[in-house]
Amino acid sequence: MIRFRRIFMTLLISSLVLASLPACKKDSQEQPTTAAQYNTTVPPVPNPAPELLATQTAFIEVSEKVTPSVVNIQAAWTSRGSDLGPLFEDFFNELFKGRPLPQQKSRSLGSGVIISSDGYILTNEHVVKGAEEIKIKLSDDRVYDGRFVGSDPLTDVAVLKITAREDLPAAVLGDSDALQVGQWALAIGNPFGLDRTLTVGVVSATGRTNIGIEDYEDFIQTDASINPGNSGGPLLNLYGEVIGINTAIVASGQGIGFAIPINMARAIADQLITTGQVVRGWLGIGIQDLSSELADSFGLDRAVGALVNQVQADSPAQQAGIRRGDIMLELNGRTVRNASDLQLQIVSTPAGKTVPLKILRDGQPMIVEVTVRRQNQTTASNVTDVRQSLGLTLINTENNNGIAVKDVAPQSIAAAKEIRQGDIILALNKTKLTDLHSFDRALSKARKGRMVRLLIKRGDATLYLAFPVTAWGTDSAPR
Repeated sequence: MIRFRRIFMTLLISSLVLASLPACKKDSQEQPTTAAQYNTTVPPVPNPAPELLATQTAFIEVSEKVTPSVVNIQAAWTSRGSDLGPLFEDFFNELFKGRPLPQQKSRSLGSGVIISSDGYILTNEHVVKGAEEIKIKLSDDRVYDGRFVGSDPLTDVAVLKITAREDLPAAVLGDSDALQVGQWALAIGNPFGLDRTLTVGVVSATGRTNIGIEDYEDFIQTDASINPGNSGGPLLNLYGEVIGINTAIVASGQGIGFAIPINMARAIADQLITTGQVVRGWLGIGIQDLSSELADSFGLDRAVGALVNQVQADSPAQQAGIRRGDIMLELNGRTVRNASDLQLQIVSTPAGKTVPLKILRDGQPMIVEVTVRRQNQTTASNVTDVRQSLGLTLINTENNNGIAVKDVAPQSIAAAKEIRQGDIILALNKTKLTDLHSFDRALSKARKGRMVRLLIKRGDATLYLAFPVTAWGTDSAPR
C-alpha cells in the first residue's frame, strides 16, 4: 500500500511538472515591445479643422509649384585695398605707392526668380553689384553662367540672363497694387546658403517709404522670415504669384522685412530688358514733407501731401503754372501721402503723358494739367542733387569723392561748428560718401543712433566734426 502511494505521488508530481513546461517555454519566448508594435493606427487628432488642412495644402502647393522658378545666385569680384575708411585708404595708397594694392576675392550669395522661359531672372542690384563672375544654380542643382543685363541702383532692381537648351520654369507675376494688409505672404530663397527655404507670414503693411534703404521706396512690409541670402527672391501670395522681391530687413527688429512691389520691379525689368536703361518722368520741382506746424499754417487739418519749395525754369511744372507754396494732393487720381510718395509717382509716370494734378493754393483746391517730361540725367542732376542740412547747401563733386559745401547759412549750427563754403565732406560716420544719394542713405542710418560724425577735407587737411542727431532737421531735396 505504501509502495502504491509512493508511485501515485511520483506520477502526480511528474504530471504537474510536465504541465508547467509549456508555460515556462511561452514565458521564455516573449520578445521586448518594438516600435512596429506601437499603436499608430489612429492619430490623436483624427480630424483637424478643415481650414487648417486647406491652408497647409496651399503652402505645400505653392512650394512645389514655385520653387523650381527660384534660383541661387553667387556673385564674385576682385577688389583692391581696404574698407577701413578714407583716412586708412590714403595711408595704404601712400604705403603701396608705385605698386598695386593686394587683391581680395569677395563673394556674395543671394536669390532670384525666373520671370521668362527664355532665362531672364529678376533679383536685387546689391546682390550682383560689381560682380565679375555670376553663377546661377537652379532648384535641380544645374549651374549656369549668369549674364548681367542691367540694373537700377535707385530701386535696387537687377536683371540677369541664362541660356539653357530647354524652356525654364517661369514664375507668374501678380498685382502688388491689389495687396491688402493681412494677406498671407510666403518667401522662398536661399538664406545663409540654405537652398529652397520656405517661410510664411503675412503682409504687414504696404507703401512703406522713408525707410532709408533706396532712393525710390514703396516697400511691402512682411513678417515672413527674411535673412541674408533671401535678397532677390520672391515674396508670394497663396496663389503662388510673385507679389514682391525680397530686399531688406530691419537688423534690430524681429519679423520686419521689406520687399519691392512686383509692379515696380516688373516695370524696371521691362525697360532694362528692352532698352538697357531706365527712363523716368520729371516735373522739375523741389518738394518736402509737411510738418504738423506747416500743415496748420496752410490751413490743413492733417500733414498730408507734398509742399513745393522750388520750381525750375522751363520745367513741366512751370509750364503747368505750378508755384512755390503749392501743396500737391493728388497725381492722376492717386492720393499723395508725402514727398517720397509724390517723387515715386512722378518717376513712375511715362514721359510725354499728360496727367491731372490736384493742388491746394491759398487754401483753395484746384486741378492743373501737367505733361511729364523725360528725366534728363544732366539737367536733373543740376536740380535734384542739392541737399539742405544743418544750414548747409550740399552738392555733388565732379570726381564723386565726397560732397561739397556750396553755402553755409549764418547763425546755423554748421556755422557755429565753423564749417566753411568749399569744404568737402568725405564720410558720414563710417560710410564713405560718393554723392548725395550715399549721403541720404548714410544719414538715414545715422538717425537711428545718437551722434553723427563727419569727416571733412579742407584744402590739404582733414578733420572730424560731430553733431547730435537731434540737430538734423527734416531735409528737403528737389525731385
